[in-house]
Amino acid sequence: MNGAARGLKSLAEQAWLPIVLVIVWWFASDWWWSTTTDSKKAFLPPLSRIWDAFIEEAQSGDLGVNFVASMRNIALGLLVGVVVGIAIGTVVGRSRAARAILNPYLQFARSVPQVALVPIIIGAFGITWVPKIWAIAIACIWPILLNTVDGIRAIDPAVRDMTKAYRLTSGHELFRVVLPAALPQIMAGIRVSLGVAVVVMVVSEIYGSTEGLGYFINYEKGLYRGPETWMATVLVGLIGYGLSLAFLVVEKFTLRWYHESAK
Repeated sequence: MNGAARGLKSLAEQAWLPIVLVIVWWFASDWWWSTTTDSKKAFLPPLSRIWDAFIEEAQSGDLGVNFVASMRNIALGLLVGVVVGIAIGTVVGRSRAARAILNPYLQFARSVPQVALVPIIIGAFGITWVPKIWAIAIACIWPILLNTVDGIRAIDPAVRDMTKAYRLTSGHELFRVVLPAALPQIMAGIRVSLGVAVVVMVVSEIYGSTEGLGYFINYEKGLYRGPETWMATVLVGLIGYGLSLAFLVVEKFTLRWYHESAK
């Protein structure tokens, strides 16, 4: 079986269950909506109405504006989290003294629910898009930072001895040996942070915003527009899933040497 055939088989294996679930949801929700007199009907619209809401909002342009705003917040917040997390994680991972001094503070900070910080950040810095980026960045730092520390500390001591024997400069050691060796752990931390970024993005836009999918969900909920609220909520889930798939492709390409050596 060639590569294309294997890819199609893998896609079919992963896609059949979601397709079946969507079909069941479509017809079961239509049947329930048409036969029930429950007062909760307004909050539990059928999938067909959710789809119609998506088409209507997409054509009006409102959904696109909010989607772009949310993706901007995720991208910039995650970027800041990656840079800061790797930088601090590298310092802590390479220095025993830094670990001894900073470890209590790092453990405390990682234990604080990051969502709880969102209203504080919004209240202190306003409802513009910049505080939302900082809220996402702060939440994303910790998985990346701690995974970077673990990845660096797990490097074989023999590798460190080799760098000393070859008298590599600190820069060459860091970028040619330390960070590549810790990269699998770092990528795992970024993968976790992707999901965190989506959650904090929605929460930060609900608490105080004039744009974004979180704002859209909160606004439509306030108007008791069930289909629009569900549509944006499902879209957030699809964004998280799509980002995860895209990152798996990036991770597979970036760590191809690691996966090949593990075969």
